[in-house]
Amino acid sequence: MLRLLKQYFPIRNILFFILEGVVIFGSFLLATLILTQSDSFLFDLLLCLRIFLVICICQICLYYNDLYDFKAASTIAEVSIRLLQSLGITSIVLALIYWAFPIVIINQFIYILSIGFLLIFIIGWRILYIFIIKKGIFNQNIILLGSSPLAFDILNEIEIEPDCGYSVSVIIPDSEEEALNFNISEKITIRKEKKDLCSVAKETGINKVVVALKDQRGSFPTQELIRCRTAGIEVLEGSSFYEMLTGKVLVTQIKPSWLIFSEGFKKSKLRTLVKRLEDIFISSTMLILLSPILLIVSILIKLESKGRIIFFQDRVGQKKKEFMMHKFRSMVDNAEKDSGPVWAQTDDDRITKVGRIIRKFRLDELPQLWDVLIGKMSMVGPRPERKYFTEDLEKKIPFYSERFIVKPGITGWAQICYSYGSNMDDAIEKLNYDLFYIKNLSIMMDMIILLRTAKTVLLGKGAR
Repeated sequence: MLRLLKQYFPIRNILFFILEGVVIFGSFLLATLILTQSDSFLFDLLLCLRIFLVICICQICLYYNDLYDFKAASTIAEVSIRLLQSLGITSIVLALIYWAFPIVIINQFIYILSIGFLLIFIIGWRILYIFIIKKGIFNQNIILLGSSPLAFDILNEIEIEPDCGYSVSVIIPDSEEEALNFNISEKITIRKEKKDLCSVAKETGINKVVVALKDQRGSFPTQELIRCRTAGIEVLEGSSFYEMLTGKVLVTQIKPSWLIFSEGFKKSKLRTLVKRLEDIFISSTMLILLSPILLIVSILIKLESKGRIIFFQDRVGQKKKEFMMHKFRSMVDNAEKDSGPVWAQTDDDRITKVGRIIRKFRLDELPQLWDVLIGKMSMVGPRPERKYFTEDLEKKIPFYSERFIVKPGITGWAQICYSYGSNMDDAIEKLNYDLFYIKNLSIMMDMIILLRTAKTVLLGKGAR
């Protein structure tokens, strides 16, 4: 497993990405060899750099077309369609680059033949990889100790995520009685007792034990886990493992002691300064570059319906300070006159025709760039909520007030990992992600979130 941004990713995923780049590179070299009937290209640095440019553009298009999400692209037909779309976009982008920089042009006959090879090789390569995923080949087996709700959440996440890199091999419930009530896959062994835990791990070749017991007082297998630890077997607390597995924190199940003693929540003046400079640079640059879009949206809103173009709404920010957040108006004027403050719903009849379009591509959020520039918000952070909602959410959701430690953001970890929220359950799930972000905040993570936000905006996902 490779640790990146406080999450663990299967090494095979990294190797898959690298090897796919090698497949693309090899397709172009093979096409060059066939059409030129010479191997001198192996020493042509300029040609290699040209192919490397194609690899970068192609793999970015594959990523933005969800071809690295094996839940979205899990069948041959789906892979083929998405691959054709990606290669089409790659060709368009390269055509624009070749027009601007002719020196990087690849011979058109070589390019066409290479595309043919890519269709064959990438589809074949992905069929093999999907087979490996479904069969669980190269997965890391673990022992799951406990039968708490957290244990079932871990088991469920591993089962629904085909490419997480883990397989539960052995489950040891909290009690012998519970062992009789388990109804799970035949591939998983259920053991009644916690005795000889270390021996079981060694016999089955397992080197990771995840502890998710209901009540650790009295029945906690201290000696068995010590033997495992000293024998070189990794022992992980369930909440920590779940955090690394999913990129979120289960706020309804974690204990205050776990939050106190776990890693994270590191703050420094330098990081705060860099983040603020990042906000100023990105917001000011986007306001300048997107000014034509801002003007067009303003005109369309004014032409369609009466009312203000810019919508002002109170929100709760850092340290629970209220501020006025700016948005393009996407609903009819005085939309909450009769209903009072409510979350937007799917197919909300208060949303205008222009509003639906700008919401789909998040254009209604663009005026918040001004809020970022003046320091009320950040580019990345938990989305700000209204005081009407936060007062109720603080009473009902554990650790909700912790999201006010940082500045609210235009986008955030919850926004790219979870769809729009419109009820209490959604608020809890989004807090799971927000708390993970606050706990593991870094400039690198902000960059990843901004890049993934661009993907979400371009595909118009998750809006209401």
